[in-house]
Amino acid sequence: MTAIPLQTTVHGSGPGLVLAHGAEGGIEANFGPVLPALARTHTVVGSDYPADDTPLTLDGLADALVAAAVAAGVETFTIAGFSLGTAVAVRAAARHPERVTGLLLTAGFAAPDNRARLIVRSWQDLIDREDRAGFARLALVTGFSSRYLDDLSRETVDELVDGIGASIPGGTWQQADLVDRADTTADLPGITVPTLVVATTADLLIDPVNSRALAAAIPGAEYAEIDAGHVVMAEQPDAWEKLLTDFLERHRL
Repeated sequence: MTAIPLQTTVHGSGPGLVLAHGAEGGIEANFGPVLPALARTHTVVGSDYPADDTPLTLDGLADALVAAAVAAGVETFTIAGFSLGTAVAVRAAARHPERVTGLLLTAGFAAPDNRARLIVRSWQDLIDREDRAGFARLALVTGFSSRYLDDLSRETVDELVDGIGASIPGGTWQQADLVDRADTTADLPGITVPTLVVATTADLLIDPVNSRALAAAIPGAEYAEIDAGHVVMAEQPDAWEKLLTDFLERHRL
């Protein structure tokens, strides 16, 4: 199996913390608002997935994230996964139990439900058609909670459509394909490390029932909720930061 190339940055010092971002995202986009707080107490390793048409598998991406951390000198680590990154994190813990010491899983899933599958397939169709504005509108409608989106001015919404349409990350089609195929259901009962599952309760992309199922299937997992849409780092960054940092501190991870 050919190794999946990643672009990796390292911040801070202390115990290891690896970040696994979501589809149509990146380390800065998904973790930027909470990264300074995490890096104050941890060596944070953030790897962006390939920005091209590199084929992705869950095993390959999990192995690549672990290899990037080890190459950076971080031998053991907690993994914080967001959205697709939760499946990558769980698979990494299952494949590399000697490396992974904890899991932080936000807005995640074990396997995509029908709504999520339809949405990511629509992403792919819009990318294939080069309909950037259509992609951006769908991303906004499903990424933000109804309340948050409706509180924005029309001018702001139009600016967001323009900005998202102009900056769709490379590799989004392949990441959407991986969302469609991902399934960590069989991995969950074997997870033994401290785990926090965070549901985003106003999520229109990944229904929060998926987070509840993750928490129920992972032995001893802690469960928390944030009243936000999928893009929790935009809607409720402070609440998300507190949940992550408190868990890391309580479990000395």
